Amino acid sequence: MDLKIKDVAELLSVSETTIRRWVADRILPAYRLNHQYRFSRTEIEDWVMKQRLNEGKKNLDTVEASDCNKDAKHSNSSGGTKQFSLYRAVHRGGIFHDIPGDTKEEVIKATMDILSPRLDLDAEVLTEMLLDRERMMPTALNNGLGVPHTRDFLLNQHYDAVAIAFPSKAIEYGSLDGEPVHTLFFLFACEDKRHLHLLAKLAHLADSAESLAMLRSQPDRKSLLEYIKNWESQAALAVC
Repeated sequence: MDLKIKDVAELLSVSETTIRRWVADRILPAYRLNHQYRFSRTEIEDWVMKQRLNEGKKNLDTVEASDCNKDAKHSNSSGGTKQFSLYRAVHRGGIFHDIPGDTKEEVIKATMDILSPRLDLDAEVLTEMLLDRERMMPTALNNGLGVPHTRDFLLNQHYDAVAIAFPSKAIEYGSLDGEPVHTLFFLFACEDKRHLHLLAKLAHLADSAESLAMLRSQPDRKSLLEYIKNWESQAALAVC
């Protein structure tokens, strides 16, 4: 799927000016088509996974105040559908504690056995698709977080689902920082753009010290949902 500058700006919750700056600085992968920039869905996903917006945040420090205001305004303008998209997806997917397993493979399989009936999906098929993605590149965001997902599957529904799983013990995940994973976000979206939007939100969440402390405490469902909703309501302001 080819994305335009406007699409990527919406996905990453920044202004189009910021996207153009990142492209000019060769931070964000892009190509030219008919004198316009286009972006590959796969490349943007890999960029988010590998860099977790760290390079982008350095550049955000140089964005003028007017650009920050535009970013915040832009983020708020889509509030009805995107402002609480992670909260709604987690509410749908569920929060699961004490997932058994000594390895990444065992924990993913155990979680799918629990989650699949909620989504009316085949646990074995989902497990294999998720593990295929892990073999290509581990889906860890560092800091003890992982986001198992697959590029080859979209929910045949009008909603997204993000299931949060807390393994009974931290597991080796192939993270770049070498840290065992204590929290997994299983991401299932109903369309490509929403998949990337949620992935970008999770990348931002992984850079928040407060969020990481909250997740390490393995809070109950009510407390975690409330925290995510409050975090999303402040996300646009935090960018600037």
